[in-house]
Amino acid sequence: MPKSRLRRRAAYTPPQERLAAVKVGNPRWLVPVMLACFIVGLLWIVVYYVSQTSYPISAIGGWNMLVGFGLILVGFVLSMRWR
Repeated sequence: MPKSRLRRRAAYTPPQERLAAVKVGNPRWLVPVMLACFIVGLLWIVVYYVSQTSYPISAIGGWNMLVGFGLILVGFVLSMRWR
């Protein structure tokens, strides 16, 4: 009588450890700083136009526009991190 085939069991592999869930989200400071940059940048430009270059900083003259748009740009950069 022929012998039956032997069944080989797979080697024991322990279950893999589950990794802790990674929190995906915003830091708490992100949204307030982003909105503040948008608002302050907009107000900076509006005050510059309304005051005929005597405010916010009269010493830098036309560079006030760059400061205002720079703040708005920082707001846009922060908005790209918002999830």
